[in-house]
Amino acid sequence: RLVLVESGGGLVQPGGSLRLSCAGSGYDPLPFSSYWVYWVRQAPGKGLEWVSTINSGGGTTNYADSVKGRLTISRDNAKNTVYLQMNSLTRENTAVYYCVALETGDSSFLFPFKAYGYWGQGTQVNVSS
Repeated sequence: RLVLVESGGGLVQPGGSLRLSCAGSGYDPLPFSSYWVYWVRQAPGKGLEWVSTINSGGGTTNYADSVKGRLTISRDNAKNTVYLQMNSLTRENTAVYYCVALETGDSSFLFPFKAYGYWGQGTQVNVSS
């Protein structure tokens, strides 16, 4: 099985930046580097929201309209890690951020929460002055 561990969350002021990391390990039966990886988030009192996607090779990325231009997803398969660089953060970015590994590029498999694929434990991002 795969194990995903997120890190990099914390408290940041509006306008600030954070870089989230998702470190993957294990096999099922493919290694982490063979999976599509998604970042999703859940804000207080709200439902799960897809944020960004990257394919196994890193050559295909997608973003929710709400984050385009401010967030960048990337991966380093030699380090089995996917990153989410977040710039110009606003209070609306406050949420728990999860990374998810799926064998497919079909984001419908992100729902319902944790039903498919491999999920990390989540990392809290708080944007506040």
